[in-house]
Amino acid sequence: MSDIPQTDVSRPSALPTAKLLQRQTQPSIDQNSDEYLDAIEEEWNKRVDVEIETLVDGMVDIVALAAIGDKDKFRIAQESFQAQCRAESMIRAANSLMSTIHSMKLLLLLSDEAQIAKRRDAELRSLQAEKTDAQKKVAALLDELLLSSKSEGKNG
Repeated sequence: MSDIPQTDVSRPSALPTAKLLQRQTQPSIDQNSDEYLDAIEEEWNKRVDVEIETLVDGMVDIVALAAIGDKDKFRIAQESFQAQCRAESMIRAANSLMSTIHSMKLLLLLSDEAQIAKRRDAELRSLQAEKTDAQKKVAALLDELLLSSKSEGKNG
């Protein structure tokens, strides 16, 4: 006999997890904000690079297929099919690129305005400090110039 009592109650169990999109990035808990944002930016750049590369390679292949020369009907049909397949992959890449651009626009529109305001305020403080330093230097140089011209007037 079995030690486990037999009942008609369902026993939930963990389903095996799919591993379709495995990411090599560290968990976000271990990363600080800058590292996390850099990783996301790198991921977006890779996506865009792949789609652009697909478009460029497709265009190069289509131009290569368009060579004029003596061709039989089979060769023409074969090149036509290859050009059509390339065009379809380029359309998919262009649609993916448009989707990526749309996502980037949404991220920009919905981004953290508080962080943008903090950066703007920090830049403003930095510029004001630079302006104050420049004013002090100009005042010191002007005083020095005026004192030297007065001393020349007394000596001359």
